[in-house]
Amino acid sequence: MADQEQTSDAVFNISRVYIKDLSLELPNAPEIFLEAGTPETNVELGVQTQSLQNDHYEVIASATITTKVNQKVLFLVEGKQAGIFEIRGVPAEQLEPLLEIVGAGIVYPYLRANLADAISRASLPPIHLTEVNFQALYEAKKSSPAQPNGAASYSLQ
Repeated sequence: MADQEQTSDAVFNISRVYIKDLSLELPNAPEIFLEAGTPETNVELGVQTQSLQNDHYEVIASATITTKVNQKVLFLVEGKQAGIFEIRGVPAEQLEPLLEIVGAGIVYPYLRANLADAISRASLPPIHLTEVNFQALYEAKKSSPAQPNGAASYSLQ
């Protein structure tokens, strides 16, 4: 009965979702646009969390997309999408997965849209990041060596 009362008092609110950082570079323009070849793209994803004040937490989903043609960088786009969440009444052992799975899952679609928009506005070939299973990534992180600052990093090919 006490567990039911505790979960009924649980609070999970989104206070704010915002772009924390966004950068687009075309280091080899304009010559790269004349290169013949098939573009190769590498995507690196990351999740970071931090405790703020008064039961508030920040979750940051980040992505770095690098596209090359003939080993020359066509473009590099980096973005960090963050959210501030108010969380109370959640057992301590559930807080980390709540932030890294649910919180990251909430801010990631905003990151996907903002990166796709930045790329298309630069008149570059469209890149649309796929859906991500943050639970699987969280479980993989837990089974690998710890990373500093609660950061998790993932690479997709």
